[in-house]
Amino acid sequence: MVSCDGGNILVFPVDGSHWVNMKVILVELHSRGHNLTVIRASNSWYIPEQSPLYTSITVEMDESMEDFFDVYLDEQLRVSKCFHAQREGASFWTFLKLTTHFLSMVSKAHEMWAEAFIKIVEDQKVLQSILDSKYELMLTDPAMAPGLYLAKFLKLPVVLNVRWITSGEGHFVLAPSPLSYIPVPGSGLTDKMNFIQRVKNFLFSTIGLVQQKVMVEPSYFAVREKYFEGRFDTISLLQEADIWLFRSDFVFEYPRPTMPNVVYIGGFQCKPAQPLPADLEEFVQSAGENGVIIMTLGTLVNALPADLADEVARVFAKLPQKVIWRHNGATPSTLGNNTLIVDWMPQKDLLGHPQIKLFVAHGGTNGVQEAIYHGVPVLGIPLFFDQYDNLLRLQDRGAAKILELSDLNADTFEQGIQEVLHTDSYRMNIQRMSRLHRDQPLAPMDQAVFWVEYVMRHKGAPHLRTEAYRMPWYSYYSLDVLLLMLTVLTALIVSTLCVFRFLCCRRRKNSKAKQN
Repeated sequence: MVSCDGGNILVFPVDGSHWVNMKVILVELHSRGHNLTVIRASNSWYIPEQSPLYTSITVEMDESMEDFFDVYLDEQLRVSKCFHAQREGASFWTFLKLTTHFLSMVSKAHEMWAEAFIKIVEDQKVLQSILDSKYELMLTDPAMAPGLYLAKFLKLPVVLNVRWITSGEGHFVLAPSPLSYIPVPGSGLTDKMNFIQRVKNFLFSTIGLVQQKVMVEPSYFAVREKYFEGRFDTISLLQEADIWLFRSDFVFEYPRPTMPNVVYIGGFQCKPAQPLPADLEEFVQSAGENGVIIMTLGTLVNALPADLADEVARVFAKLPQKVIWRHNGATPSTLGNNTLIVDWMPQKDLLGHPQIKLFVAHGGTNGVQEAIYHGVPVLGIPLFFDQYDNLLRLQDRGAAKILELSDLNADTFEQGIQEVLHTDSYRMNIQRMSRLHRDQPLAPMDQAVFWVEYVMRHKGAPHLRTEAYRMPWYSYYSLDVLLLMLTVLTALIVSTLCVFRFLCCRRRKNSKAKQN
């Protein structure tokens, strides 16, 4: 594979689990001699200021994104309970109020990051240090938009570490996305839809458009007015990006149209399992032929509510399997001797251990891809974001079962575990997906690094970008051409009718003249 000399890369990540993904790429880029600078918030809870991988530029932030997600989780749990209660007559308006509150939090997050952009460009010392560093590339996560705006301000080529953008899934602003067979995230649909489901899919597609126009764009209006010339929006900045490193692949995703500058790196963070710590290995081996179940609800969720945690622990205590459960809340009163509670677990290494029989997970992208890589069936408990849709793709392929939070109790949890553990098709299907995922000519991480360096070598990749984003919507859909064709056709029909009418009238006049 062609390499390039170490270059200077400016990185604008998103905190939380997104940073976990970004850091995996940074480790590889650093090992290949590239110099990295990471822009982070002063109150970041995941991105350290000091690191052997990179130097950092710290932006003062008044509010923490960690607080945002704490509030968000609490709201989602309330919404879920409310939605469950709706089936028994609860007020729809309560559900609507909670959803509106969440959307306002999304808007607030974008306002915070728009202010962060302003702080960077207004701080002459910071801005001069950025200019003096002569960066060759901006590597950014477009779930938040300041990296896009800073790249345009600095006139840098852009590589996106992406699956999610400011208003949904990235494909929908870049590639043709027929709603007849491409499900919109959040719709809970697959690529096989009947008429009513296609209506639902169409309606859900408008949610992303409204969110972008109402909740996102106004946050960056002042930035565009003050620091840029010409008319553009956040979507056009996304469409101008040189390369999209897309955290998905078509073993997991439904087939769909794509574009030449989209590089699929699903599972790029996956590696063969490493040996477990001695105490954990001893616990796993003590399970014998019954094997081990592991459970985690991701980086943003420390613990389930106490009543649910007690029910989960009660079910685990009844099982012959050993259980490793990442749970940072109070110890459940019903905890059994077979269950080991941990603050953190080596998830990748556990999933690759032959003793692991089941993965109870929330359905985050990382966990789902690691389950596919290692061939471990999943019992999914989606909480928010893309998690339900991720798990739906596994369930649709017979590799997982979804248990919604609103339906979670001791009975449904036990039934779900028993079904996935003792129905062979779940393991067979996930292992088939694993074989397909691993059968690639080039490892996803190697592809990611190649295309980052490709953009650096060639100072961008404009030849891979479609020019469609420069077209007005009516030209994109050829409505202007259709209007012209209809106009010409109408003119021909009218002209023909006029000629026939003229000829008929003339013939009548001639007939009358002969009769006279």
